Formats: sequence, structure tokens, C-alpha cells
Amino acid sequence: MKLMKYPFERVAKRVLHTASWNWKPFSRLILYGDNIDWVLDWEMRALKTTCERLGVKITSPMWKHAAQPQSFFFSNHFFLLSMDWKRLLPGRIGFSFFHGLPDTGYKEFDKFYELLCKDHENFTRIQVSHSQIRDLVLGAGVDPLKVRTIPIGINIDFFPFRAMEQRRVARTGLGIPESAFVIGSFQKDGEGWEDGLEPKLIKGPDVFLAALDVLKKDVKDIFVLLSAPARGYVKRGLEKMNIPYKHVMVQSYPDISKLFQALDVHLVASRQEGGPKSILESMSSGVPIVSTRAGQAMDLIKHGENGWMVDVEDAEGLARCLSEVHEMTPGALTAVLTNGRITAEANSYESQLPLWEDFMKGFVETR
Repeated sequence: MKLMKYPFERVAKRVLHTASWNWKPFSRLILYGDNIDWVLDWEMRALKTTCERLGVKITSPMWKHAAQPQSFFFSNHFFLLSMDWKRLLPGRIGFSFFHGLPDTGYKEFDKFYELLCKDHENFTRIQVSHSQIRDLVLGAGVDPLKVRTIPIGINIDFFPFRAMEQRRVARTGLGIPESAFVIGSFQKDGEGWEDGLEPKLIKGPDVFLAALDVLKKDVKDIFVLLSAPARGYVKRGLEKMNIPYKHVMVQSYPDISKLFQALDVHLVASRQEGGPKSILESMSSGVPIVSTRAGQAMDLIKHGENGWMVDVEDAEGLARCLSEVHEMTPGALTAVLTNGRITAEANSYESQLPLWEDFMKGFVETR
């Protein structure tokens, strides 16, 4: 006797749909992440924990066709370019908008901004991480009451404030000379997910290399510690300049803290950013941060007080800041590093609870 294939998926959808009739409208929040175990997925894990603490009921994306309209939150605004969200998501829509300035050479940035200008009345909440994107969103005509500035936060337990002995131990484990001036760079800056020989210029890998080319004239003991995928362009550039480096891929995001412990300074040379997370990670770890005025660095870094910041594409300015850090004694750095830790603590997920509570009001019900 031939067994009839049981339509499990069809029945399951029907059961879920029927069960949801008892739900109150907008009583559930459905979260959508990248599902590639990268930065935004860790942000969604943290948001899920925050929602649970606030009494927000989280529901699997399987419920997106539920009978009652609910609330949907996307970790990546570009999702809205690739789905018929007006038809599929009958409810309140919120999303994170961290980066993507139009008219900067990226078609997807232009396309999303056009969508925002045209359809912003269909969005209920927008999280921006810094003032530049906030101003861009408001310039698109979005009601200011829909917009909340909430920086990409940090779990400070993952990034303890470093003692000098921890730096020595970390360098020994990584095979890095104790005498080296170690510059860290832990963000993906090549196109794709393979070797990354083609630079992702928005991340400024060319500016990064140009800054080190200037710096090596005065600082002879440079060593670069890299992490993240697709770093081929930078590695090739370092080899041409005869600057030693080590590229370490971590197994899990919290493991990146071990790399911070080995650094003298962390360098960000981006043209556009949403974060990067390394701004607060450096500050939390007690590592000097030198960055361009990109992403939330523009709001978080107070030049000379808790870090160093220069204009976008200013390679010589980055080199000057790196040289300044190189010349400072540990004692002279103490105030800057202490202020950096205070900034990190003020932007921890714990500290952001009131911001997210305000974000959820009028977006989804809380218990």
C-alpha cells in the first residue's frame, strides 16, 4: 500500500493561523535578523533579551501570516527592498537604519532612500545609531516621533577593562612581540566573503593603508592585528609595505575581546558606518581608539578626551593620532581610557533599556 504524503507544512500553517485568532493585535513582536551569525544577528540577540526584560512578547517569523496584525522589526533596512512587505506584513513595521548615505556611489543606498521618501508613512518606528543618519531620515519627511536614536550597544561583560599584564599574556598567546606597537583592525573591509582582494571602499581599507604608510616613517615597530573575513586587500597592502601582521579568525563574537587585550590602539578608517561596534569595544576594553568621523564615532568620541577622531579620508590625521598614542606613557593614557570606559558603560545594553522602552511604546504592547 502506497503511503499518502501528509501535508505537514500546510496543516502547520493552518494551525498557527487559527491559534492566532485569540491574540490581541500588536501584542507580539516578530524579529528578523540576517541569519549569517554576523554583527547584526548579535544585535538581534541582545534586542530579544531587552524585549523580554521589557515584557515584550517575541514571536517566531513563522507567525508572519497570523490572523491578527502584529509588529515586525528588521535588523537590516535593506530587507525592505527585497520583499513585498506591504502585502506580507499587515501590521506595524520598524527597522534599524544604521548606514547608507544616498548619492555616494551605491545603488542600494539610493534605492532605499527613494523607498523611505515614498513610503515612510507605512513605517512605525526607525532606530538610527547616530546623528548623521537621523538627519537623513528626518530629511526624507519622516515624522520625528517615529525616529529613535539608539547607538549600536555593547555587552560590557564581554569586554572587561584590560590590565597591562593581560596585554603581555595576550601577545604571548598570539606570538606578537612585546615591544611592537600593535594596531588592531577587526572589521570586514573586502567585497564578498572570500579573500576580499577587492576593497569595500566604504570601509576605508585604502585610507587605513595610507595612514600606516605615513606612520611607518616615524614608528618603526608597527605590527597589525587583523580579524574578520575578506581582509585580502589590506593584507596584500601590508605585505607591500613590509609591515608585519597576523590575521586571526575567532570562533564566536565574544572571543574578539581576547584580541583587544593585545593591542596598543584600534584604528577605524571608514567613510561610512553604522557603528562600528569596535568603537565601544575598544573603549570598554581600555584600548585607545583612533577613528574617522564616521558612524556613531561622530557622537561618541570626544577628541583627546575618550579617543581620537579626524575627518573622513584624512589618512595623515589618522597617522598623527596614532603617533600621539605611540608617544604617550601608560600613565598619560589613563584619563583617556577611563573616560572611554565610562562612555562604553553609558551605551551598554543595560543602560539602553529606557531607550528601548520608549521605542516600543505605541509600537508593540508590553505585559
